[in-house]
Amino acid sequence: MDLYEYQARDVFEKYGVPVLAGIVADTPEEVKAAAEKIGGVVVVKAQVKTGGRGKAGGVKVAKTPDEAYEAAKAILGLDIKGHVVKRVMVAQGARIAEEFYFSVLLDRANRSYLSLCSVEGGMEIEQLAVEKPEALARVEVNPLTGIDKEKAVEIARAANFPEDLVEKVSDVFVKLFEVYKGEDATLVEVNPLVRTEDGDIIALDGKVTLDDNASEIRHPEHEELEDKDAADPLEAKAKKSGLNYVKLDGEVGIIGNGAGLVMSTLDVVAYAGEKHGGVKPANFLDIGGGASAEVMANGLDVILGDPQVKSVFVNVFGGITACDAVANGIKGALETLGATASKPLVVRLDGNRVDEGRAILAEYAHPLVTLASTMDEGADKAAELANA
Repeated sequence: MDLYEYQARDVFEKYGVPVLAGIVADTPEEVKAAAEKIGGVVVVKAQVKTGGRGKAGGVKVAKTPDEAYEAAKAILGLDIKGHVVKRVMVAQGARIAEEFYFSVLLDRANRSYLSLCSVEGGMEIEQLAVEKPEALARVEVNPLTGIDKEKAVEIARAANFPEDLVEKVSDVFVKLFEVYKGEDATLVEVNPLVRTEDGDIIALDGKVTLDDNASEIRHPEHEELEDKDAADPLEAKAKKSGLNYVKLDGEVGIIGNGAGLVMSTLDVVAYAGEKHGGVKPANFLDIGGGASAEVMANGLDVILGDPQVKSVFVNVFGGITACDAVANGIKGALETLGATASKPLVVRLDGNRVDEGRAILAEYAHPLVTLASTMDEGADKAAELANA
């Protein structure tokens, strides 16, 4: 789960990371009141989970509460890369002398953490990595030891911070890692981390991504950070049913058991779709090891609720859950959904008790169900039906 900037600021403050005052507001009137409370120069910042806010007009400096009011009128309702601004943060202004960059993230490839750091902050890190890779220090962080003072100093020096700043910035790096560890994050990023004209080091803009796997048991309080209004309704519905679902922009609904099989199915459907009007996968949905009637009904209910979906491809390899159980699950799901199941289903079964599973569906002879013997055949048929 990605946090909004104001949420990241609050989390930073909780762990002692130096931040400036910030007040969330939803209307121009609230923005004006927040500017009056903070006093002095403020910055009105769009709260959307995407980059490029400044270039899109989503960040404006205001010297007076009236200017803040006008800035809010311009920003609220603004569309930034498909994200409509519904909330802003009124942040205390800062007299910036220098801008830096710092992050710590999960490096899955190397099974460790990675810190990225640069004395050239403010610009998008992807752009910096391409244009000036030598300016971006990459320091591996051992998950068992994390970032202590010694490691933080190593990171600061690797990023070419001047010696008179190493002590100050390394203290902030340690606190930022405490955020990373304490909140079970997969990313903590500050861009920019600034030195003010008074010599203070301030985390001016933060980005935090939390590990959803830790939320339910270790951090139930993270549920309060979720923006349920902004969540995709289908993804929210799937989550409520315990399904691993991600909506995509396509026409062929996908149901499979096992993340690897579903990912392969997406590729095969995308390839088959090139021959049938360019149709694409509409979702990722992994029902896991079980394929009971209830699980299958929940999965189909989510997918069929997507108006973009024109056909559904059920691709299951029977292992612990045998194919006859899967077939009965599909049968039960169709009976449960009744008239709401109105789009064609292509079903490919393989593995444990595949003959029995196919026989069940063949005997059921539901007009919406087409059996396929291979994954390629099933993907091609599903793409054809979606295009029709």
